[in-house]
Amino acid sequence: MNANYIKPIPKRIEKRILAYDAEHGRNSGLRFYAYLTTIRRELVKITVAVRNKGKKARLIKQVAIHGVYSDKCLVRDMEYSFMGNYRVGWYDEGIRYPYNLRPFYNDGKWYAVDFKYYNPWTHVINPQFALSLPQFRYSAVDIQNPPCIITYLRAYLRYPQLEYLVKAGLGRFAESTMILKKIGEDKVFRKWLMTHREELIHNYYYVDVVLRAYRTGKPLATLQSYREAKIKLCHDKQLQPICELFKGAEREQFFDYIAAQGTNANTYLDYLKACNYLDIDMSLPKNRFPHDFRYWHDMRIDQYATARAEADRKAKQELYEKFARIAEKYLPLEHDKQSAFICIIARSPADLVREGELLHHCVGRMNYDMRVIREQSLIFFIRSKQHPDMPLVTLEYSLRNHKILQCYGEHDHRPGDDVLHYVNKVWLPYANKTLKKLAT
Repeated sequence: MNANYIKPIPKRIEKRILAYDAEHGRNSGLRFYAYLTTIRRELVKITVAVRNKGKKARLIKQVAIHGVYSDKCLVRDMEYSFMGNYRVGWYDEGIRYPYNLRPFYNDGKWYAVDFKYYNPWTHVINPQFALSLPQFRYSAVDIQNPPCIITYLRAYLRYPQLEYLVKAGLGRFAESTMILKKIGEDKVFRKWLMTHREELIHNYYYVDVVLRAYRTGKPLATLQSYREAKIKLCHDKQLQPICELFKGAEREQFFDYIAAQGTNANTYLDYLKACNYLDIDMSLPKNRFPHDFRYWHDMRIDQYATARAEADRKAKQELYEKFARIAEKYLPLEHDKQSAFICIIARSPADLVREGELLHHCVGRMNYDMRVIREQSLIFFIRSKQHPDMPLVTLEYSLRNHKILQCYGEHDHRPGDDVLHYVNKVWLPYANKTLKKLAT
């Protein structure tokens, strides 16, 4: 394709493009349209750019040319920007840019680039022009209305059976090279397509599903469900344990199994997690594919719940024992001398929960028990000496910095001045002095 043979946009074509642009309300921004013609007996699609200049004037010019026989396309004054967007320079048409500089891509020359680039989706003004050429008379391009008419016709030249596919109502496979090759090579496949034509028209199937259904004789719907399940299995992070357990051909066996058992991947995932927790050997077929899935699912889930409950009980018991040892270690920091108040240490996580519920704050809910076990801080309860069992104020004491981190009463309110005096002037000095003795 030679740029020397490019002719200006025919007036009738330009008129049709601008009329279409006006009719469809394209009032601003950059727009693309295309028309078909021939250059040296080659059918080409010429893409034109349109933009407004002022309130009424519109600019139009040729920016790309794609031919059915050419591996390269020609591009002028157009630059690919990002994510399928393009920009066009209009310097020669009177559009001025900052500092009156001509854009680097706007030199008015035609450049040859790879066919697939600089091919924006466009409305073709005269698609019927292709049918006027003998070689494309039966291309069915008017039936298919493809995204890129030149790409479609290039495929038609290579695979004339494309007409057969489109006229059968199966144009959705028109861009599949595998389907087109198979139609050209295999007469039985063509008959198979016509047998399943209605199902293929009214349902969406992947190309590999269609070819596999023909090859294996399995139902299209079944293989499509396998394909969709595989996609979900690979992309759903929650189902990754199943994806790791069943690989390759085993996944289809897994899909057959859950279908036969009347279950689904999420229910099997629960079963798998329970088995893994119980150290069940999942390499054995009897565990991977139990004969009665519902029975063994319920059995393993029940065993899992029992095992978890026992583990939680042991963990809770261990937690209470550790907490009690820490409280016993720092029991000397309690104080009940010469004051209207006393300070007692929390002896268990249950003490924290009770204190938090009665005073309506978070000491029993925000992992304060773990801070105690790690000996980061200690929790003390300030009580009135007259009512030693009635919660009044809760404080958190830092074992690292020997400071009070928090000191709050009911609903996280600031304690009274008398309580703060006791905490800061009486108990804190006593606690720090006692802590030094414990350290020695």
